[in-house]
Amino acid sequence: MWRWGGRGSAAVPARGEAVESLAGRAGARTPARLRLRFSERRLLLTTLDLGALLVALYVWLELRFAPSFDARVLLQQPQWYLILAVLWLVMAAACDAYEPRYTRRLGPSVMRAAEAGVLAAAAYLLIPHLTPPLPSSRNELLSLPALIVACLAVERTLHTFAFPRPAFRQPTLIIGTGQPARLIAATLAEAGDESYQVVGCIADEPRAADGDGPAPGPVLGAPADLPAVIARHDVSALILAPVREVDSMLLATLLQCVEQGVELVPMPALYERLTGRVPVEQVRDDWYVAIPVEQLTLSSVQRLTKRALDVVLAGLGVLCLAVLLPIVALAIRLDSPGPIFYVQPRVGIGGRVFRTFKFRSMVAEAEPDGAVWARRGDPRVTRVGRVLRATHVDEFPQLLNVLRGEMSAVGPRPERPEFVEKLAAELPLYRLRHVVKPGMAGWGLVQQGYAGSEQDVLVRLQYDLYYIKHQSLALDLVILLKTIAHALAFRGR
Repeated sequence: MWRWGGRGSAAVPARGEAVESLAGRAGARTPARLRLRFSERRLLLTTLDLGALLVALYVWLELRFAPSFDARVLLQQPQWYLILAVLWLVMAAACDAYEPRYTRRLGPSVMRAAEAGVLAAAAYLLIPHLTPPLPSSRNELLSLPALIVACLAVERTLHTFAFPRPAFRQPTLIIGTGQPARLIAATLAEAGDESYQVVGCIADEPRAADGDGPAPGPVLGAPADLPAVIARHDVSALILAPVREVDSMLLATLLQCVEQGVELVPMPALYERLTGRVPVEQVRDDWYVAIPVEQLTLSSVQRLTKRALDVVLAGLGVLCLAVLLPIVALAIRLDSPGPIFYVQPRVGIGGRVFRTFKFRSMVAEAEPDGAVWARRGDPRVTRVGRVLRATHVDEFPQLLNVLRGEMSAVGPRPERPEFVEKLAAELPLYRLRHVVKPGMAGWGLVQQGYAGSEQDVLVRLQYDLYYIKHQSLALDLVILLKTIAHALAFRGR
């Protein structure tokens, strides 16, 4: 576990002595002005994407209105570009166009950008009056998304090949050699954007109980050697991932490093940023450090706003449900015998049990021996049920639960009481999911899919706690957009 502060008995070195030691050993270091942090890389990529959109729009207008087109028209009609930029940012969030696990490789980076670009162009062409008038020919209509995809592909290619260079990376040390250090090293290798180049690790003293596993990199020294190691390897970032408490000696040394301009990143914060999950296994004992209690609930104004949006969205959704109901009901009845709807108890806010409504997607009497996890390729799912699940249409009746105030449009997916008791006994943090209303759409659902095992539930819990910790209307919008994208792409269960 990581903690700030500690009960170590080691004497804290005098401030002047520590600063002199660090400055003397690292005095030859020169600032690495080209090294980009995670947030700087994302901001740079966003800026480049917006520049590519501007080029695409300019070329499109030039082709359409040449030879009379004047570039000053864009200055006279700034909304033409601003609307496209806003649509891009929304669609990019829905398509994960800025997720490090995609942007670090050329193919996935271009594909995600292309998906977002096509969706943004389609929405742009459907907006009347505020955007350029629609072209008269089909070729001109299709040329905008084609140009956007082409410009984004070129820009993303240049970005992918230019910014993994060592000049743009931060040489990084991991403070710790135990499980937290191994987890963050593996996460950086799998989902990082190469902002942090791990050169080695510092062994916390004494070795942690789980320190028998392999270190996540070469062990370059102990905490006392930290200033010398930083100077030797020109380190500009430290990832704090010790298993034991941070004692007073290590804390003092870390503060001296920060004073000299070295970035200090707690492992849980970096893990959240890279994965969108809270590292439950690493913060179980001191969960209140990584998940502050004051962040678990919304303010009164936020709750009222969220409820108002729930009512509006659910009201519109019920109208769609009324149109779909005869078609879906007939398909279910023709496909397999049994009821149209499926009613099931679920655990909601405050641990209260309520009944959820769904279109039946499995055969009748699918659980003769008690509750079991649904799984991929589940033979109990009917042919119509597969389509309903892939498009999330089976969840539409839960709009009634939203109108009744038992659920929200966005929140952690509600679980069955039989599973909750067992999971809460094994994962004490699991009950934190019940501080907010469950939702039809959820962060864990769009990031992971449906949980079909206890290991999946652990990953889902990490996503749910991230949502609860960072809940906002902006995050809810991103989740709704991702859910719609999943439904259109048939990426449901």
